[in-house]
Order: sequence, then C-alpha cells, then structure tokens
Amino acid sequence: MLKKGYWIAHVNITNPERYQDYIAANAIAFGKYNARFLVRAGQCVVAKGDLEGRRHVVIEFESYAVAKACYESPEYQAAAKIRDEASEAQLVIIEGSAP
Repeated sequence: MLKKGYWIAHVNITNPERYQDYIAANAIAFGKYNARFLVRAGQCVVAKGDLEGRRHVVIEFESYAVAKACYESPEYQAAAKIRDEASEAQLVIIEGSAP
C-alpha cells in the first residue's frame, strides 16, 4: 500500500483580496488530484520558530507521487502565480510515514 503524500504550507498573506482568487484557482487542481484539507488556518500556538501570523495548511493526497504531480500540474502552476502575487509562502511536499 502506498504512503500518502502531504503539502505543508506556512503562508503570509500580503493581499487578502487577491488571495481569494488563488483559493478559487487552486480548487481546480485540488479537485483533479483529490486533495483533502486536514488543516486550513485554524487556531494555533507557535511553540517555536518565526511563524506567528501565518496561515498554516496541511493537504493530504493519495500518495507522494500524486502530491508532486498536483504541484507540477499546469492547473496548480497557474494558481501558484496568483499565490505569489498575494502572499509569501513556504511549502513542503512530503511522504507520510505510514500507509
């Protein structure tokens, strides 16, 4: 059985109105690749590090390969251009530890 893949993002939104356009655009890729949001900007405590005020997101995919394919897809790359206009983001694509 394949291990799941995840995106872990920490986002500083610099243009909230434009960021809404990014959310609408990324929905196309996330739907195509069956992405599932596990965390999407809920309450948090930054226990260590310089992440205060950032939006935290964890997205689950069927596998690491699917997570990478989603990121590399034309649909997401179009959305990423909008993301970069509206925010400063750190994003990790990572394989899960267990199937």
